[in-house]
Amino acid sequence: MPSNGRRVVAGLVLGAALAVGLLAAGILLGLVLPRAFPGLGLVSWIGSPASTAAAPLPAAPSTEDPSALEALFTPFWEAWDIAHNEFVDQPVDDVELMRGAIRGMLDALGDEHTGYMDPEEYDQANIPLEGQYDGIGAWVDTDADLLTIIAPMPGSPAERAGLQPGDQIVGVDGEDVTDLTGRVVIRQVLGPAGSRVVLTIRREGERDTFDVDIVRETIPIPSVENRMLDGGVAYVRLFSFSEETHRDLRRALSDLLEQNPRGLIVDIRGNGGGYLTSAVDITSEFIADGTILTERFGAGREEVYTADGRGLATEIPLVVLVDGGSASASEILAGAIQDLDRGILVGETTFGKGSVQNWRPLSGDSGAVRVTIALWYTPDGRSIQDVGLTPDVLVERTEEDLQADVDPQIDEAVRVLLETVS
Repeated sequence: MPSNGRRVVAGLVLGAALAVGLLAAGILLGLVLPRAFPGLGLVSWIGSPASTAAAPLPAAPSTEDPSALEALFTPFWEAWDIAHNEFVDQPVDDVELMRGAIRGMLDALGDEHTGYMDPEEYDQANIPLEGQYDGIGAWVDTDADLLTIIAPMPGSPAERAGLQPGDQIVGVDGEDVTDLTGRVVIRQVLGPAGSRVVLTIRREGERDTFDVDIVRETIPIPSVENRMLDGGVAYVRLFSFSEETHRDLRRALSDLLEQNPRGLIVDIRGNGGGYLTSAVDITSEFIADGTILTERFGAGREEVYTADGRGLATEIPLVVLVDGGSASASEILAGAIQDLDRGILVGETTFGKGSVQNWRPLSGDSGAVRVTIALWYTPDGRSIQDVGLTPDVLVERTEEDLQADVDPQIDEAVRVLLETVS
């Protein structure tokens, strides 16, 4: 993977990062971003860690006829001059014109996951690397027509306010934002801890929109949580696929396995994704050998990622909890577990993000571009793009369950696991 780019599987976090999508730096696969966007836009990401130092894009392809390239750009410079000479409100902002030109160029490719991030958006996308951020604490999808909640972060203001996966933000502080892009809306949702924001929500199944009043907080960005459940079942929850997640997971697994559990539940509900390398490393903890995923590029080239054979939990009975907030890197893990018959998926259909983006910072602190470069496939060659993964055991967690603080999905996961080892 290029050292000067980010390959990500896109995802999002609403908080300081309702921001842009928790995916891993490197390859944007679905909801996996170069890194995570905590807070307001925890977007998922998949990819390998990459330097955040600005790096110039490759030079334009050479042409045998330079005059043809000059002629091609003549209308652009004509438009540039017209804006400078004739626009009523002078002087125009050259930097904004430049950014708008880049954004328009990438938008013209017609791919919803290819685009330009200005410096502020790019900073938001990297918030998860800082360990905390100020915001409402939710993973969101900025590529949808409306800024959409993927999942609230556990214990966050977003969760306490009752936000749910699939909720669409149509207003912020009384202002209609349906004509704005998700990345613009994120800026309005973000804000300092202690400040208040009112979100107008459109929810499937509800006839009318409604307002949610949220006080922003400093949101710590979790990585791994683990504990023992009744019945001798080990439980580990992955909140992202960051640089630290694999290390933290190995520590958690070592602690849990010392207690001789009868089985293991891996909870990736609401996990928007992360680095591709992290996804491969983490999946290798549960799979002894075999293909984890395959990338397919436009030129017909393929890259296959396999288990490294050093996993700590490759034999213990396994159940993986998933839902609509499990995206990109999470779907890589779940897809490999399902296709290789390593364990059982319990919960709800996953998000469905199967494309791969390359994140490239631009020189001069000018932001970054992301370009879809590949699709990724499960070991059996399935694409989960816009489809997601269907669990082996479907279990819904309703709004009533959430309000009552009951979790039928974990209950079913424990039952299924104990049944398999009895």
